[in-house]
Amino acid sequence: MGGTNLEIFKFGMYIMFPIGWMYYFGTNLDTRFSVPDFWPAPETTHKIPFEKDELQAMSERLKADRLEKRRRRLDRQEKIGVGVEGGEQDGQTEQTRQTEVSDPNFGVGAIDKWAKGR
Repeated sequence: MGGTNLEIFKFGMYIMFPIGWMYYFGTNLDTRFSVPDFWPAPETTHKIPFEKDELQAMSERLKADRLEKRRRRLDRQEKIGVGVEGGEQDGQTEQTRQTEVSDPNFGVGAIDKWAKGR
């Protein structure tokens, strides 16, 4: 076969290849694998309010954001006619929507069947 020198060379490669790989990719990481301005500045994040006034202002801001999102969602639903409460949608009433499924046990036990792997 190859002899002793080949075995020593293979052993050296088995040892040195991972060490060289780790050295190449483990040094100078900040400049080699960094994306400038990827993370937000620390001044703009991680500010937890502790004062009562700050907490109340944040609560009001979050509530206003939530109500604005809700208003936009309802406007969008009204525009396309999905989820509008009261009245008919696309000529269907609640009764006709319920009778579309002929099997009364449709969907019953689906989670149990899934949990048992059936």
